[in-house]
Amino acid sequence: MKPAAFSYHRAASVDDAVNVLASAGGMARALAGGQSLMPMLNLRLAPLDTLVDLGYLAELRQCAEQANSVRYGTLVTHAAFEDRRVPDASNGLMPHVATRIAYRAVRNRGTIGGSIALADPAADWLPTLIALRAEITLAGPRGRRVIAIPDFVVGAYTTALQDDELIEAITVPRRSKSEKWGYYKVAPKAGEYAKSLAIVLLDAPGGSAGVILGAVDGAPLLLPTTALAALDGADEEALARAARAELMASGRNFSGIKLTLHTTTVVRAIMDARAK
Repeated sequence: MKPAAFSYHRAASVDDAVNVLASAGGMARALAGGQSLMPMLNLRLAPLDTLVDLGYLAELRQCAEQANSVRYGTLVTHAAFEDRRVPDASNGLMPHVATRIAYRAVRNRGTIGGSIALADPAADWLPTLIALRAEITLAGPRGRRVIAIPDFVVGAYTTALQDDELIEAITVPRRSKSEKWGYYKVAPKAGEYAKSLAIVLLDAPGGSAGVILGAVDGAPLLLPTTALAALDGADEEALARAARAELMASGRNFSGIKLTLHTTTVVRAIMDARAK
């Protein structure tokens, strides 16, 4: 299939892009890397009247280092993280995650901002950025606003992004050097979306831990009880009991197979963190 007819606008600045989005009555979309939006247009799953191309805005590819954080422009590609061409605030977690996203051709064009704007529940960046406590800067006709990423993600393919706004940047706090991370992903084959995905952060000297589970048919799940068990040194059996109990109490309707899959993913991500 081919997309329905639409107007194309090459944005000259962030403000120019926002003005076009605001004047389109909800029928305009911002184009970042295009690795998700273009197939959706071809399948006619994303109706629009105007496509606003952000790709020529160098300001959205820039990164800014601060003492306690790194601010990534929304158009920074997955490959830029993978190749460590941008500063790393995550002790290596973000470069590692980037290598697991789709294929190199996709990573060359796909962007971090485009990924989180889509909010695909099986994508890698959402649980990663929630684990890292990132903040999102949104630009719109009412100015800029900053929102914590757990508040940004409302549900599967649903975010707090308004029709007249675009993601301008993602700010990630620098992680403690004593913090270890774990990552485990289950996918039918390399490069495909996850069936289950867990991100774990463990900082025993700092007394903090986080366990985030993605690919759960909705917004990623935080598992604080499991995180405390991991911090306390619980063995694999105890970790599995804690994770399974939290999943069952989460309000999500997991089948028995899904419970086993997600529990296993969480435990293996914790063990990955401990092994570092």
